[in-house]
Amino acid sequence: MKRTIAVVTSSRADYSHLYWPLHDLSRVASVDLRIVALGPHLSPEFGTTVHEIEKDGFPIHARVECLLSSDTDIGMAKTIGVAVLGLADLFGQFRPDLLLLIADRYEMLAPASVALALRIPIAHIEGGEVSEGAIDDAVRNALTKMSHIHFTSTDAARQRVIDMGEEAWRVHRTGAPSLDHLRRRSLFTRQELQSRLRVDLSLPSLLVAYHPVTLAEDTIGEAQALFGALENVPDQLLFCYPNADAGSRALIERTKSFLASRGRGFLYTNLEAVTYWSLLRHVGMLVGNSSSGIMETAAFALPTINVGFRQQGRERARNVVDADANEASILRAVEIARSDAFRQSLQGMTNPYGDGHASEKIVEVLNTVPLKEDLLVKRQAPSVRQRDAARGTTAS
Repeated sequence: MKRTIAVVTSSRADYSHLYWPLHDLSRVASVDLRIVALGPHLSPEFGTTVHEIEKDGFPIHARVECLLSSDTDIGMAKTIGVAVLGLADLFGQFRPDLLLLIADRYEMLAPASVALALRIPIAHIEGGEVSEGAIDDAVRNALTKMSHIHFTSTDAARQRVIDMGEEAWRVHRTGAPSLDHLRRRSLFTRQELQSRLRVDLSLPSLLVAYHPVTLAEDTIGEAQALFGALENVPDQLLFCYPNADAGSRALIERTKSFLASRGRGFLYTNLEAVTYWSLLRHVGMLVGNSSSGIMETAAFALPTINVGFRQQGRERARNVVDADANEASILRAVEIARSDAFRQSLQGMTNPYGDGHASEKIVEVLNTVPLKEDLLVKRQAPSVRQRDAARGTTAS
């Protein structure tokens, strides 16, 4: 019999990571794949990116409207509640054998909560990572404890999941599936990219990927330092839209105002995966606080300035230069990243987040893991202290 696997995607960011698992699952004869799109995917304000999924040939099983037209933390909280109501009816009707979720977006608490109540096993991608400056960290850890199968990006992340009490057999180190794009897709040439984006990439160009800091009371408070520093950067600036978090609309308006004052530069509502990856190949640097600046730029040895504390604690390769959220620190980091010595130091570097073979590993597990009740019954694995005690190595 076919196993029904539901996959929930809420935004362009998680879809770019899910593309290859979806591609490979859709080609497994024994899998009935059901894609559920919700939240920002359905919002014209954020590019109605559900159309990107359909353009890639994936049928949408269901659309769940839940994103409030809000720019506050209350709106975020209510979005979770609205999503729970819609997903409860949906999953109650077709009851998938497995639910696949990815990463750490707050709205993913909704499908995980519904699945838990309906006894639907959950598989989770990219658990065990750390980003201390955002609510993403708590969301990611909550999803880990609610899930039954885990696919981690790094060895250290796998060990963190096990140290949270998850049984080792459930935790698979696969790498990040977003890196599969680099191995499996043809990126655009500079000329193709210029035509698509209507931008002259012969000019020195800097990509900005900056999101609200959701753990801070003022979620865009650190952005003032970023814009202040960018005023002193001569490069052509290419901005990505921020995530749909509290403060995103204010951040978008601040970006538009900055570009209008500057008189040049671009703000892109939606950069689909291949376009975004191609930009990483052709720009000179990335500045911001996005996980992409840590997980994906390393694949190109692209100098990256990580601003503020949103990604604090996340594993990083040597292409990342950390900067405090003040103008002087950001500008110092930019100068370091521009230097010939720094760029030469990146030669031969590897990306700790994987080698571009994540999807095939994820799909193999999803297609073969037993779906009996034992999958739902999680037994507490020994803690580090208990393991040390068993070996007689506990410190006195």
